[in-house]
Parts: sequence; C-alpha cells; structure tokens
Amino acid sequence: MPERSMKGVYPILSAPINEKGQLVIDDLENQVEWMIEKGVHGLGIAVATEIYKFNEEERDLILKTVVGVNNGRVKVVMNTGGEGTDHAIALSKRAEELGADALMIRPTSFIPMPASENIEYFGRIAESVSIPIFLQDQGTAQVPPAMAVACANRHENLCYIKVETPPTVPRMGETQKLSEGTGLVLFGGAGGAFAVEEFKRGSVGTMPGSTLPDMFVRVWDAFQEGDEEAANAEMRKHSPLISILAQGQGFANWIYKHIMVRRGVFSPGSDFARHPALKPDDEHYREIDSLLESLDLVGK
Repeated sequence: MPERSMKGVYPILSAPINEKGQLVIDDLENQVEWMIEKGVHGLGIAVATEIYKFNEEERDLILKTVVGVNNGRVKVVMNTGGEGTDHAIALSKRAEELGADALMIRPTSFIPMPASENIEYFGRIAESVSIPIFLQDQGTAQVPPAMAVACANRHENLCYIKVETPPTVPRMGETQKLSEGTGLVLFGGAGGAFAVEEFKRGSVGTMPGSTLPDMFVRVWDAFQEGDEEAANAEMRKHSPLISILAQGQGFANWIYKHIMVRRGVFSPGSDFARHPALKPDDEHYREIDSLLESLDLVGK
C-alpha cells in the first residue's frame, strides 16, 4: 500500500546554473538546507527546476544531491515523465533507485492521445515502481477529474494529483467531488497562487516555486490552525511577487534564480536559466529588487 500521508508545502527547487550552463552543486545543496530550515514538508524536482532541459546524467546528479543533503528529513518528489512509456518507466525506476520518495508525471502531450492511452501510460509506469505517483494536471497536459479517478482505480500507486489546470479553484473542487472514496490525495500547484482557496476545496498541500518557502509555510500553518484571515493576509502581502513569478516562456526561471541570489541562497552568477528561456531586462530586475526590499526579503 503506497504512502498517502504526504501533505503541506513542497516547493519545487530551482536549478542553480552558471553562465556556462553548468550546475552549481554547492548552491543546490545550500538551497535544500535553506528550504528545510524554513520548515517545508517536502521538496520537488520538476518543471520549475527545468528538469526537462537536463540530460540523464545531470538529472541523476540533481536527484542524488538533493536526496543526499536531505538525508530523509523531508519527502523528495521527482518528475519522471516522458513522451514514451518505456522511457518514462526507465526514468521512474532510476528515480526510485536513487532515493526519490514519490514521482510526478504529466500525461504525454507532444502528440495528443486519447484518455485511454494516457491512463494505460500511467498504469504501466505505476506497475514498474513501488512508490507513489503524483499525476500532474497542467493546462498543456491535462488530467481531467474523471481521468484522475480512472487512474486512481487503475493502480494504487496513482494516488496523488497536482491540480494546476486553470482555473485551478473549480478544478480542485470538481476533482475532490469526483474522487471521493478513491483514496486520491489532492495537491495544488501553479506557483501556489490560489493555495488558500485550494485548501478549502480539498487540497492537502501546495507545490509553489522556490523563492517563498517561509511564506507558504506560514500560510499553511495559519490555515491548519483555523486562521484563514491570517493565511489570506500573507497571500495578499506577497501577491505582487507571486504574480511576477507566474510569467511564462522561461521568464520565471530567470526571476526565481535572481531572487534566490538576492535572498542569499544562491551565489552571484548562479542565476542563469537553461536555454531557451526569455530573459528579463535590467528594468524588470530593478522592479523585482524594489519589491524584494519592500517585503524585507533581501539576504533572508
């Protein structure tokens, strides 16, 4: 029986990259320690980590580093999706071998497939490992609520879902309603932008980006204590920054890492995104710095 107890704040790690495109392992190790010190309940290696831009040797290095530094203190979730079932199975088995506590997988999306094929895709992967799997429901690779239920019924390892197809709030509510009695555990994503609303609709956790783990832990703690007002106040205070981080086309990867440098987690020069990724201009960076100063986040 797979573990269904995961809950709380599971930030998706950023990959520190230098100007040569190389991983900066010291900064990755520092990020893991910093996240755990901030009180997170788990760590994710996924799309916001740019995991799809790394070769298999680099993927292994990232996961080995995170698992090694973490040393069992919190759960580690690894993205292992692929456009072919056999490839995804190989990535998934390797991640389990290297110590991942759970996997996170999107449906195939390069060539559109009927739901029946993606259910079989998830099912075959689930049969190949002994750890739980998060179905990743994204706007460009969706796991509709009915499909999520079919997956949960297909194999017991398909027992989590990260809901982030917009609008996420009704999507979360519908998924909760349809999945009652299946054992499917719901998490939110999409940068944590609607975390409180999602908690109210059945989500037991959120997977934001790397930059605000402390804030999301405060939101989680306040909601668990029944203080929804305090949770919403934290979200409102940081909403301008959360909005900036929601930008696409690789833009957010640069911004995440810039903030990690400004907060003292990454060393200067470890804030490059893997190409292709649209880079902010100097004025945008100045605007972000001003916002960080107003939120008293610099060096913290």
